[in-house]
Amino acid sequence: MDKNIEGLTVTKEENFSEWYQQLILKSELADYSSVSGCIIFRPTSFAIWEMLRDKIDKKLKKIGVKNVYFPMFIPESLLTREKEHVEGFTPEVAWVTQTGNTKLEEKLAVRPTSEAIMYDSYSKWIRSWRDLPLKYNQWNNVVRWEFKNPVPFFRTREFLWNEGHTVFATEKEAKAERDVILGIYSSFLKDYMALPHLIGYKTKLETFAGAVSSCSCELYLPNGKAIQGPIFHYDGQKFAKAYDIKFLNKDEKMEYTWQNTWAISTRMLGVMFAMHSDNKGLVLPPKLAPIQIVIVPILFDNTKDKVLAKANEIKENLSKEFSAIVDEREEYSPGWKFNEWELKGVPIRLEFGPRDLESNQVVLVRRDKGEKQNVKIADLKDIIVGELNEMQQDLYDKAKKMLENNIKEIDNWEDFTKNIKDKKIALIPFCGEGGCEEEIKDKTTGAKSLNRPLDQPDMKDKKCARCGKPAAYMCYFGKSY
Repeated sequence: MDKNIEGLTVTKEENFSEWYQQLILKSELADYSSVSGCIIFRPTSFAIWEMLRDKIDKKLKKIGVKNVYFPMFIPESLLTREKEHVEGFTPEVAWVTQTGNTKLEEKLAVRPTSEAIMYDSYSKWIRSWRDLPLKYNQWNNVVRWEFKNPVPFFRTREFLWNEGHTVFATEKEAKAERDVILGIYSSFLKDYMALPHLIGYKTKLETFAGAVSSCSCELYLPNGKAIQGPIFHYDGQKFAKAYDIKFLNKDEKMEYTWQNTWAISTRMLGVMFAMHSDNKGLVLPPKLAPIQIVIVPILFDNTKDKVLAKANEIKENLSKEFSAIVDEREEYSPGWKFNEWELKGVPIRLEFGPRDLESNQVVLVRRDKGEKQNVKIADLKDIIVGELNEMQQDLYDKAKKMLENNIKEIDNWEDFTKNIKDKKIALIPFCGEGGCEEEIKDKTTGAKSLNRPLDQPDMKDKKCARCGKPAAYMCYFGKSY
């Protein structure tokens, strides 16, 4: 039976938003649920999340991080202890106020983040310098309710992430963790997700509620919008003082601890899907593709058994090193299958029919290139290794080139506003003042600071591109999710 499979009906270039929505649904990455703003992770996207989780978790364990799990319900009295923190999250908090017909004596927040519930316990567990450092992490879900335009993976009311909460005896130890954690996140973005990014500190206005400083990975999407990726927050002693986390130091004096929090979320899946995919459908970096190879046998009645037997033999040989399947369905034509697997983003398709059986070869098609090449079965493993590695690198190089081509260093307001209208990222000298930042956002209908590079030039004689006051640092600005 032949059946028309409806692919994407709009292009990435003409209507990115509609293209992305169709991509997510038609490639079966996710579906909408009956709860507004909440999505269902279908097997492919959840398998990718599991790979991300497992690989990062392994690296975290190597540096002494241990996994824990805390309740998702947080008493209001705990949440309100750190003023800046609770004010930052108040609009987004969902509350449980009753069970059955009985009102609760104290309402419970549905976890927007876990500082409050975790640090109440930390204050009981940490007594001496011997208890430090304490490095705990959760892989869990959080709920942040307040927003107007949910976008699958990018911005949903419930999402999955990790949240690391570490405690140290000294400021130096706490600050040193930044490069370790961001190094883990950054290498994963680059080596597995093929995502280039900008690492830098958030402005004071964009710093996490309750943190002393926030250092983020910022990414740029093909529609000209930036989006925040993994982030590291240095909390200093702010939460320690709010939740009374003290320890007896080596000199037998009581002092407050120093803390950090850090996270990567399912948002990164959406960024990866949007970055690499095309008008035929999903394109996945080979290292994170749940299915790396699909073998599509070309079946005729008189040769079907032989072709299927050989196709499965090829699959068994490949499955020792790769994730491979054989599409044995007879109710669909080969062309229909080709379109379906392109839509679903499998990196390599192997076409195998009677003529290929006679020639002891397969026809190999790489998802991102679409070009066909005949490959001898004896050479197949080596060729596939090369093709997958090249595809992984090509996706990164293409994304990096796009990022670099869309960053402009600018020192005046006129060029800045033009740059923002052109959907680019502007690197400008900036005074760092919140009022100026709010004015930039207002005058450009939404452009905001992304982060400031870790390596800064000499700022002597540089003036803020907006207000003309002495610039404190260079900072990236752009429209963002």
